[in-house]
Amino acid sequence: MKGAAATRIVAWGIAITLVVLPVVGVMQGWFAAGRWPVTNIKVEAEFAHVSAEQIRSAVLPRLGKGFFATDLEDVRHAIGSLPWVESVEVRKRWPDTLLVRIYERQPFARWNEDRLISRQGLVFDAPGADQMGDLPRLHGPDSRLAEVVSFYAQAHKAFEGRAQLAIVGVSLSERGSWSVTTESGAEIVIGDRDQADRRLARFLDVYPQLVAGRRGGFAYADLRYTNGFAIRWPESETTATPKVGS
Repeated sequence: MKGAAATRIVAWGIAITLVVLPVVGVMQGWFAAGRWPVTNIKVEAEFAHVSAEQIRSAVLPRLGKGFFATDLEDVRHAIGSLPWVESVEVRKRWPDTLLVRIYERQPFARWNEDRLISRQGLVFDAPGADQMGDLPRLHGPDSRLAEVVSFYAQAHKAFEGRAQLAIVGVSLSERGSWSVTTESGAEIVIGDRDQADRRLARFLDVYPQLVAGRRGGFAYADLRYTNGFAIRWPESETTATPKVGS
């Protein structure tokens, strides 16, 4: 009896195998790499910096396989490596279409002249970054990026609403000295950050009196003095560099 049962089990196994093998063969043909090629790409994006041609160049080399064999992660990575791309969503739509949704990086500021900082705080390289003069210009060591961005926000708030004192740049030197640049091109050297609030408040308190009756603003100010600051006016107005305070 046991021998007969074993024989039936083996027979069933052979029968199942004979049925499955043709099915596997058919499915392999159905999902073959070259079957049902992807012929359409539909892209959703607000094209400010990424071009349709860049997307095509990134995607087309990855479409040599059929619909089922196309690797979405590979396509996503290829598009995501483009300079201005923040994130990508890719999915398939039967029978021959890729749906692509692209989110571009939104630049917040220039970093050390030739790079950009996105609104998500990521530093990235992009063609033409050094030509974006309408962005704030931030400078400093890469390891202190977050600190420089924070100081820019602090200085921007302190100078907000002040005539001729709109802040467009912040710089942190290798020695740890802070300075800001105004919209008119004037440089204000502040020094140590732990003294910044007091020094800026002292400067801004007397600034209205300093510029009263003058046609233009100052060219340079050094706030690192204990009880005052030094200021230099454009050469067209005066060549003197008076020190204010005691």
